[in-house]
Amino acid sequence: MKTIAIIGGGAAGLTAAIAAAEAAREATGAQGAAPVSVTVYEASDRVGRSILATGNGRCNFSNAVIEPALYRNGAYVAAALEALEAQRPSPGTALEALPATGDCEDARLGGVCEVLPSAAAFPGGPNAVLAFFAESGLVWREEGEGRLYPLANKATSVLDCLRARLEAAGVCLACDSAVDAVEAPGERCARFTLRLADGRFERADAVVVAVGGRVVPRLLPVGLPFVKTAPTLGPLAVKSPYPRQLDNIRVRGALELWRGTSLVARERGEVMFRKYGVSGIAAFNLSRLAQPGDELAIDFLPAVDASEAPAFLEKRARALSAVLDHPATWDDVLRGMVLAPVAEVLLKAALVRGESAVGAAALSVAAKASENEEAPSPSASYDVAAVATVLKGLRLPVTGIGDERQCQVHRGGVAVEALDAATGQVRAVPGLFVAGEAADVDAPCGGFNLHWAWASGLLAGRGAAAAAIGAHL
Repeated sequence: MKTIAIIGGGAAGLTAAIAAAEAAREATGAQGAAPVSVTVYEASDRVGRSILATGNGRCNFSNAVIEPALYRNGAYVAAALEALEAQRPSPGTALEALPATGDCEDARLGGVCEVLPSAAAFPGGPNAVLAFFAESGLVWREEGEGRLYPLANKATSVLDCLRARLEAAGVCLACDSAVDAVEAPGERCARFTLRLADGRFERADAVVVAVGGRVVPRLLPVGLPFVKTAPTLGPLAVKSPYPRQLDNIRVRGALELWRGTSLVARERGEVMFRKYGVSGIAAFNLSRLAQPGDELAIDFLPAVDASEAPAFLEKRARALSAVLDHPATWDDVLRGMVLAPVAEVLLKAALVRGESAVGAAALSVAAKASENEEAPSPSASYDVAAVATVLKGLRLPVTGIGDERQCQVHRGGVAVEALDAATGQVRAVPGLFVAGEAADVDAPCGGFNLHWAWASGLLAGRGAAAAAIGAHL
């Protein structure tokens, strides 16, 4: 019997196993029996642990809008996704189509749109990954920025659907079976050798490496082009006392990454301060681009343009002065706009005292009282300009990743130049395939990395089945 080994029981590995078993069965015309043996080798005591941990246990398994340009090595990703769409099988037994509710366009702006999909709902779209999950019975919902979550709001829903399909396909799950090395066949028509950590070895006709960020060069045949891995998509460490003073405080705003005088990227969303730096989705996404020596600029008031911020503060100060019946202080102006600890940090950074009256506001009150002076221009006030500057861009020097344990992916892996985008097969080693994070591909938060795991797993699994049985599927 031909055998296929899948190394890694995460998102890419489980999808590859399903795709391999089903493709081999279809190709050989078998009815109810597996013509090719497919085994998943997982180092831990159960498969799918990484799936359960994603999205804080909710599993943001994909995104409604997949753009290859968002990915590292986007051209390779684009070619792979195109190949996957081209080989999408015709729909099988259609599930009952259910109506969608809500306004999805509004959902992408922060609302929630429930989507109740089925295989019948999109036999030709929206994409092969979502068709795969619809056929597996998963129902999902769309939330802000196109993020897709299982309707049950639990990652177990995704894993349960995969487990059911694994069982139906006859896939064998070998847990507590860490693979230390994969040795390529020494001669034509020979088989791959898998050397396990416990001293055992297994043979396989085709191998899919889907070990995620744990991939190391020693696992793969010697000479395979490899990009050194490093954790990314995590919190950023900064050299500044301010994050320590704001530890565990969350704000909604925007983060900008600056390299000298050049703006590298800007992200809006939640920012969470930690003792070592800044966390939250915005920081995670910028971590893919950040380098030591860059600067983060935190915008606490993203709805107001920087050029309008001084006038905004002056207008606010004048209005508060009238209500409070005394010249508004900076404590007054920032109260209700930002939390007190944040206000304290901003004023310290601007070299302004909280109890001092806002320059133009104090003069404005005097002008109103005398009724013979015109309120001064906001630009006449140094303290307004200084506070506006830090409110729109508190600068923090970046030193690197803040906490590697929180990083969602590892950058690096097998160089994509060494892989066939249509299958994930290593060009120099026929029968060896790479999927998911094991390839040098990563993307921002939002379901994009898991989408790549599923997509590349489907390609690699089908390619492995073709290699194992010596036929083109």
